[in-house]
Amino acid sequence: MTTSVVAKRAEELLGTTVVATSAVAGGDIAVATKLRFSDGSSALMKTLPHPPAGFFAAEARGLRWLADAGLPTPELLAGGEDCVILRWVEPGRPSAEGAERLGRALAGCHGVTEASYGLAEDGYIGTLPLPNKPCETWPEFFATRRLLPYLKLAHDRGAVDPAQAAAIEAVVPRLAGLVPAEPPARLHGDLWNGNVLWGADGGAWVIDPAAYAGHRETDLAMLHLFGLPQLERLLDAYTEARPLADGWRDRLALHQLFPLLVHAALFGQGYGARAAALAARYR
Repeated sequence: MTTSVVAKRAEELLGTTVVATSAVAGGDIAVATKLRFSDGSSALMKTLPHPPAGFFAAEARGLRWLADAGLPTPELLAGGEDCVILRWVEPGRPSAEGAERLGRALAGCHGVTEASYGLAEDGYIGTLPLPNKPCETWPEFFATRRLLPYLKLAHDRGAVDPAQAAAIEAVVPRLAGLVPAEPPARLHGDLWNGNVLWGADGGAWVIDPAAYAGHRETDLAMLHLFGLPQLERLLDAYTEARPLADGWRDRLALHQLFPLLVHAALFGQGYGARAAALAARYR
């Protein structure tokens, strides 16, 4: 959308006048635009030319679902098939206090449990479809909805060779013995550093979810995969509020197989090789 079309669409959805727009850098997929309204408030509008069916609906649904569980997300002002509009969060610097608040909030969100693993609706992770059909156990869900579909996609795209695929597949029958059973928790689902927004008010907000009910260690594994400022402060606050099962750090690499396979499918062989190397730890 051009800036004039973006402004007009925002006015249609919100019923207020947009007085200025400016591009926002940093998004890997959607086009982000800052909107300033006649009352002095601001918002962020995300658009995408020809988005996949249900792309923005899934984002909006995930934001509401996580916010209902107490996870700090920017207020969802409006959404449609072509966009979402969020309350503007003025960027700030990472802080220990913000990390601790986010850690407690994440622990609280994970404490809201569901009847089964998955979600009634499928979603997206990046631009890739995210199958969420519910399963009764985490090993079944992790294998059939997370590891194997993206392993096949990465292999089909040449990002994982047969030997690497075999190393990753070998983990599947061992999952039940590797991961302790826990109730299905509300997960962000794509909780890497780029989806944590540090605010000028000292808080931290999460954006761009790929939400579903799953094993809570997966969100923590994502935070570790690409690093997060003040991560240990976040973890201290999290574990104080909701302790983790013994050996959880030893299982981080296991949970990281899924996001690495997503990255392999999207970005190439380096991530496939990394996933295979991590899988080899669990032979």
